[in-house]
Amino acid sequence: MAAAAAAAAAPGNHIGDAKDFEYSLTCLGAGYVGGPTMAIIAAHCPHIRVIVADISVRQIEKWNSQHLPIYEPGLDEVVFKCRGKNLFFTHDVDAAIQASEMIFVSVNTPTKTHGVGAGRAANLKNWELAARNISKVANGNKIVIEKSTLPVRTAHSMKRVLEANERGLKFEILSNPEFLAEGTAVSDLTKPDRVLIGGQANESGQKAVDKLVWVYAHWVPKEQILTTNLWSSELSKLTANAFLAQRISSINSISALCETTGADVYEVSRAMGMDKRIGKSFLNASVGFGGSCFQKDILNLVYLCESFGLPEVAAYWNQVVLINEWQKKRFALKMIEKMFNTISGKKIAIFGFAFKKDTGDTRESASIYISHYLLTERALLSIYDPKVERDQIVADFEEYDVLDKEANPPQLFDQCVSLAKDPYEAAKGAHAIAILTEWDEFRGLDYARMYATMAKPAFVFDGRNVVDHKKLMDIGFEVYAIGKPFDCHKDMDK
Repeated sequence: MAAAAAAAAAPGNHIGDAKDFEYSLTCLGAGYVGGPTMAIIAAHCPHIRVIVADISVRQIEKWNSQHLPIYEPGLDEVVFKCRGKNLFFTHDVDAAIQASEMIFVSVNTPTKTHGVGAGRAANLKNWELAARNISKVANGNKIVIEKSTLPVRTAHSMKRVLEANERGLKFEILSNPEFLAEGTAVSDLTKPDRVLIGGQANESGQKAVDKLVWVYAHWVPKEQILTTNLWSSELSKLTANAFLAQRISSINSISALCETTGADVYEVSRAMGMDKRIGKSFLNASVGFGGSCFQKDILNLVYLCESFGLPEVAAYWNQVVLINEWQKKRFALKMIEKMFNTISGKKIAIFGFAFKKDTGDTRESASIYISHYLLTERALLSIYDPKVERDQIVADFEEYDVLDKEANPPQLFDQCVSLAKDPYEAAKGAHAIAILTEWDEFRGLDYARMYATMAKPAFVFDGRNVVDHKKLMDIGFEVYAIGKPFDCHKDMDK
């Protein structure tokens, strides 16, 4: 009896007592979406029991520790305030399903790597496994909510899977896509532009929609909670990300034109952004977009268009991805060209490995691809990022095949890459600095101190346009930046 009580109270198993709460909901998936979303719900709904469940014991242990598995500004404070009161993290997935009337499903839906639709279609294996497990262990009718990004009409397939049980259980499927930007997830959840909820138009479907509206209405104004049919909600997530990515690829394509014509992409984007029909958002030229959503969602959209017999639409959106890939390659080739067409044996300091500032997420980060191009030319890299740890970088190099086994020595990572404790260590003895993440701290560094320790000529390649280029050139650096005219650089050949 004592052993059982101890096990129940151990981190990863405790989910609170239902009688202490007015309502219970569970989220399957303790990642970048599930964890923060549930933490914010718990913070605003103290009378609701919020359970986050994941099959990864290690992931749940981190959520129950003092060092959370993801970094988001303000997230620690929210989690620590609610955890153990009305917010619980568990790896007992079955118990979490049975404990709640409402189940969010926020599992990973990566792009397929093999089979039909490989490289474009979403891999729904995890979603289907979650649905089958809900159907298997559910102890009553449930509301199941799509929180993962899914193709249009996935809800129809999931309802068939869920209701293929012999107990006559009924499930209402809702679509509630997330619109989070990593680095601002807490504020995005606390003060969202909109909350989108899609459901079926029948009576039971609308009752389920109303229940989820009730949850969000605790802190989100009713006029910002949009209700639609299921298919509109599912498609809205894909198209929202596609449109945002399209703007980035559009301004990045113009950045290349600016570099060759003498225009300044900052001035061009500012002029465009002042047109209220266009707006200022997502017009900052860069080395390229990354993250878990943009590329995956666009490729999914491309596959859907092809599947529904719309090849011209598919080609249009596929070009957004192609421009993004080209921009990263173009940046790396520019580095090689300006360093006298050879970087073999040269040390290059990589400033930033996360795909954007204020997050530790590295998925599809431009740094991964730039590292690959540079290492293929046998450069030596010294990487500094304030939030990304060594284990993550090593894992990314393996997952994305960054190291070319033919171009690099057999020992690979440790022979070619070092991880620096600060940017000054990374720059010491380096021939160049490549700024690939827009961390605020990179703006205020002592670049004169770095210049004194670097090989000459010393280069700065600014992939985010975050530093004062004139100031760096006055120090002695040769500076190359996205979308900046070449006559602003210390380039003796121009």
